[in-house]
Amino acid sequence: MIKIAILGLGTVGTGVVKVVEANTAPIQHKLGQPLSVKTALVRKLRADPYQHLMTENFREIEHDGEIRVVVETIGGVEAAYEYTRRCLMAGKHVVTANKQLVAEHGCELLDLARKNHVNYLFEASVGGGIPVLHPLTQCMAANRVDEIYGILNGTTNFILTKMVKEGASFAEVLKLAQEKGYAEADPTADVEGIDAGRKICILADLAFGHQVDPAQVPMEGITGIDLKDVEIAGRHGYRIKLLGRCLRLEGGRRTAYVAPHLISEENPMSDVNDVFNAVVVRGNATGEVMFYGKGAGELPTASACVADVIECLQEERHRPEIGWSADTGGFASPLTLKNRWYFRVGTDTLPEALHSAKVLEQDTETAFITPPITGTDAERLAAYLPTLAKMRVLD
Repeated sequence: MIKIAILGLGTVGTGVVKVVEANTAPIQHKLGQPLSVKTALVRKLRADPYQHLMTENFREIEHDGEIRVVVETIGGVEAAYEYTRRCLMAGKHVVTANKQLVAEHGCELLDLARKNHVNYLFEASVGGGIPVLHPLTQCMAANRVDEIYGILNGTTNFILTKMVKEGASFAEVLKLAQEKGYAEADPTADVEGIDAGRKICILADLAFGHQVDPAQVPMEGITGIDLKDVEIAGRHGYRIKLLGRCLRLEGGRRTAYVAPHLISEENPMSDVNDVFNAVVVRGNATGEVMFYGKGAGELPTASACVADVIECLQEERHRPEIGWSADTGGFASPLTLKNRWYFRVGTDTLPEALHSAKVLEQDTETAFITPPITGTDAERLAAYLPTLAKMRVLD
């Protein structure tokens, strides 16, 4: 019998217990012996179907020689970081879904795991139940990855889908998302692009081999999207999606950002709706490969955690391909990228310099799409015109 522990018994932690119990036979077949959850760390003991697993004392897990893998589902940084460090130093593999911890301290924790001959795995931190990191680091290992972009947050995608399909305002749909449990009481991390930003940092770290500091990555959410722009986009064959994007640039530089984009309805990404996520990886040999599925939720995320547990136990070796340099140099502002940009401005005429723009609609306001320009030029244009809305167009 192989014993594991869980740090935190909330939604994902409880899901891990359920997945282990529900899939006893296939897990045992893969490992050659049964797997069971021995202990779960909680802040406070409570009445619960899994009360028999609970402890308030982390040392019970840290010093238990039977526990070979620890699944960290606490979230946040402070306690999760300290407990993860101590588990790795105690010679235990650690698996996590904690995107903030991986984005901010992943390089350090991977190095600590390497020194203690254990693994630190985090498949669930980016795609929830969607396998993305394993294919990126193994299945696409023969590629030079040049770009990754995707819908990385189910809450914002649900909100945008409802705005498109039902013509509801952002505020109305946010309230519905909170009622359904898709959005937290404080939805800031989701709607301001922070959650997607942490995920694109992890993808960039792995794809390009260097630390991307989340503090350097511009993160724009969907709070500024007006229903009018959603409607204009729809009438002209576009959908608005919040994308995280990272790119390899010339000279070994790289960049990353999160922002709303207009996407053509011909792009498969435009049909990714509701709480579903999708990630596109562009390799120099494969071209574009898309991964699609539920990016969050109790059982999908728990499934990815348990898969990492199985991998730790099957190989019992360090995964050398999982890791990146701590060097943060070479990060370039995404304002240097050239994109077409969508603008809606409060005038019925455009200056002569914009006569090459594609005008979508024109009355007392004008909605148009520019030729490819840098983000810096887009900001200058926005300062010059009475701009009501602007966002990138994904080509």
